[in-house]
Order: sequence, then structure tokens, then C-alpha cells
Amino acid sequence: MDFGYFTLSDNYYKDNQRSSSEFVRDIRDQAVFAETIGMHSAWIGEHHFSTLGVLSCPDIVLAYVAARTERIRLAPAVNVLPLHHPIRVAEQWATLDLISDGRVDFATGRGYDKREYVPFKAPYDNNTAAFVEGLEVLLRLWNETEPVTHKGEFYEFENISITPKPVQRPIPTYVASFSRPSIELAGRLGLNNVVAPFAAATQFGGLQAMADTYRAACIEHDNEPGRLVCSYFTHFADTPEQDMAARVRQVRYFQECCIAALPNDKRTTSPTYHYFVDMVDNMKAMKPEMLTDKSVLLGTPQQIIDTIAKADDAGFAEIILYFNLGLKPHQQVLDEMQRFMEDVAPAFDGSHKRVSAAAE
Repeated sequence: MDFGYFTLSDNYYKDNQRSSSEFVRDIRDQAVFAETIGMHSAWIGEHHFSTLGVLSCPDIVLAYVAARTERIRLAPAVNVLPLHHPIRVAEQWATLDLISDGRVDFATGRGYDKREYVPFKAPYDNNTAAFVEGLEVLLRLWNETEPVTHKGEFYEFENISITPKPVQRPIPTYVASFSRPSIELAGRLGLNNVVAPFAAATQFGGLQAMADTYRAACIEHDNEPGRLVCSYFTHFADTPEQDMAARVRQVRYFQECCIAALPNDKRTTSPTYHYFVDMVDNMKAMKPEMLTDKSVLLGTPQQIIDTIAKADDAGFAEIILYFNLGLKPHQQVLDEMQRFMEDVAPAFDGSHKRVSAAAE
């Protein structure tokens, strides 16, 4: 079990005095700090126009991180592929793979917020098809040795070979999956899978069932199941007062950031996003005491260990940890990251133990 740093750069709060520029600088420093304390990876989300997050260029921030680290894996969380031409995405992330000496883990999905699609004139109403076609093009550009020609519904080009080529052949690639069609796509293409526990709970009943669905999809298409990663909101709490403060912070994130960004009306929302509408209904009704370990790591180190053990038993290879949500102060984020690696991570085998042994 490996552990990584994760953020969606949420900054859309009432009466928020923290600027987006300040928060992006904090994220930059937190991602570099992740290597210092032995984390395996840094996953940084892509959002546009402050619809939920304020960091629109994870590739550029991760290039900064690459220049100041030697080991940590570098991943978007996730690249919203239909917003971009796949040739350009292939070029950007192959370049980052080169300059980082092969440290990219590429994760992609179709997103969910129409407000991000409209200014780019991207095909929101048909984004599933655009995503599938774009992903298949992207993989060909990275992995085929001869120039690629493609004529599809959304993209058309002849005899294209990107430069530079990635160092890793192939780049480890993940599909972000909130629903069965995305999981089945990952299985059909033989790709890895990154999931959110709260989505697993609402759509499948839990992480184990979601993992089983993914493995079955891989086997159905004669592919070896790949690597499973899941994300968790993370808060330490040693007293009842700290526990309630963390719960209030988490619910504030759901209600002030997420509800406005997610599809929230089935009458105007594509059926492929109806599960998000159900999530929004749950968020609107959420009270601090209603939070469970199906979506949040919250409590003492032992409580957090007990929750992670369930993901470990389900076969997840990595947990990526979302510490910096809900306007949590930068120093508190750093302190909680370090505490996690000192008090929680040693309960599990993983790359952090190899890093620690090498340091000794």
C-alpha cells in the first residue's frame, strides 16, 4: 500500500480571504514536501474558471515539483481529456515524463462541470464518446512507433508522430471511474483505475464491490487487472472537539464547493451523470454527524489505519490523501501530512518503508 498527496484546489468558499494565487503556491510547496516525508506520489487536479478548484495547469505545477524532487510520482487528478486536443495532451505529458526521468502517472476522465466545457466549445453533451476517442488516440500517440493517422468523429489527422516520446513505454495510465461505464472502459483498454470511495459507496456499495467490477471487466476483455488507486478526504482528530471541527470543515467543502460544480437536476442532466445528482441531494442533506469512513479518513491514527485496512483488503495499491480542503491552513496541512507518514503509513508495507530504509 503506497500513499500519495492529492488536491482538487478547492477555494470556492463564502467570505474566503485566501487568494487563488496563494493557494496554488501552497499546493506547490505541499507537493514538494510530500517527497520529503516519504510519500509515493503527488496528484493535482485540473479545474477551470474557479468552478470548484483554482488550479488549471497541473502539468506546469508538476513540472516545478519534478525539478525539485528525485523520486515522487507525478499525476494529474485528473486531466479532463475532452477539454483538450489529444495530440497536445500527448505532447505535454510525454515531455513531463522525459524531464522527470519517467515519473509520470497519467490519470484522465471526462469531468462533470458544463461550465468548464462551454468556453472551450468542448462537446459536453457527447463527452463520453469524445473521451473514449481521445483516450484511444492518446495511447496510440504514446505507444506506436510509426506515425499515427486517425479519422474519427471528433479528431482527424494524418501521419503524426509526437516529440519527444515518453520515457516510459507505456506511461502508467488511469481512468477516473465514478460509474460502471468508466470502469468497463478501463477494463476494455487494459488501463489502471482510480476511484473515489464515496462514489464507490453510492454506486456499488463499497470499495470491494467496485474493485470486483473492475477486475471482472479486465478479465472479460482478456486484460490483466491493473493498479487500483482510491482517494480519501483526510483529517486527524484526537478529541471530540477536533472531531466536530473536522466534520464541519468537510461538510462545508461539500456544500459550498461541490454542490455548485456538480450536475444537480436530472431534468437537464445527461443520464450518464444522474448519479452525480443523487450525490448532490446527499450533500444538501449532509450533517457533520452523518459522515462515515466510506468517504472520509477522520479520527486518531488507529481509526484511520482501520479504515485504510479495508481498502488494502480490497486490493487497492495506493491511497491518495486529500488534506488541504475546507480552507485548512497550510501549516496544518503540512503537519497532518507528516503525522500521517509517521503514525499511519508504517502500519502498511509500501514504498515509504523502502525510502525510510534507504535514508537510514
